[in-house]
Amino acid sequence: MAPIKVYGSAYSTATMRVIAALNEKGLDFELVPVDMRTGEHKKEPFISLNPFGQVPAFEDGDLKLFESRAITNYIAKQYANQGTDLVYTDPKEQAIESLWSEVEAHHFDPAGSKLNWELAVKPRMFGSETDQAVVEENEAKLAKVLDVYEKRLSESKYLGGDRFTLADLHHLPTAEYLLLTSVKKLFDARPRVSAWLADITARPAWVQVIALRNQALGQSN
Repeated sequence: MAPIKVYGSAYSTATMRVIAALNEKGLDFELVPVDMRTGEHKKEPFISLNPFGQVPAFEDGDLKLFESRAITNYIAKQYANQGTDLVYTDPKEQAIESLWSEVEAHHFDPAGSKLNWELAVKPRMFGSETDQAVVEENEAKLAKVLDVYEKRLSESKYLGGDRFTLADLHHLPTAEYLLLTSVKKLFDARPRVSAWLADITARPAWVQVIALRNQALGQSN
C-alpha cells in the first residue's frame, strides 16, 4: 500500500491540485474516495482528518495535513529531489513565486470558484438556476485578474518565473473547469494567458489528473 494517502474526490478542484503535485513528482499514492454528494466530508471518520470538513486530507507516514496549497508546498519541498522542481530555492525567486501563488489564492480562485459554482455545479449537479448577477460580478473581477496576468506573462514565461512552479500548478483545477464554460472567452481574449493555459494544461501530470477525474465522473453517473 502506498505510504501517501489522499482523502478526497477526483473531481474536487482542491483534491485535483494535490494530485497534480504528486504526479509532477512521480510519487505513488492512494486516493481514498470521499463521497461529497452524501456528505461524507462532514462526518466521521473524515472530520477527524480535517475538522473543517473540506477535501482533501493528506497523510504521508505519520504526517497528517489538510488545505491543498499547504499540501502541495509540503510535497514540493519534502520531495525536492524527485520529479519536477516546483519551487525555487533562491530567496528572491522564491518570494516572486510565492507572490503569484498568493495572487492565485486570493484573487483568481475566489472569482473563478464562484463562476464554476454558478455555471457548472449548480445547473449540472443540482438542477438550480444560474444567478446571472453573480456571474457578471465575478466575470468582471476575473477579467481584472487576467489583465494583470497578461502583463506578467509578457515579462516571464510562467507566473512565478522562467519555469513551471506551484504558482502555475495551483491555477490548473479551477481554470480547467472554467475553460468548459462561457468564461473561456475571457482567457481567449488574452493571447499570453491563453498560450500559458494551453502550455500548463498539456502537461502529462495534469493529463493524468483529468483522466482520473473523468473516470470518477463516469462511475458516479
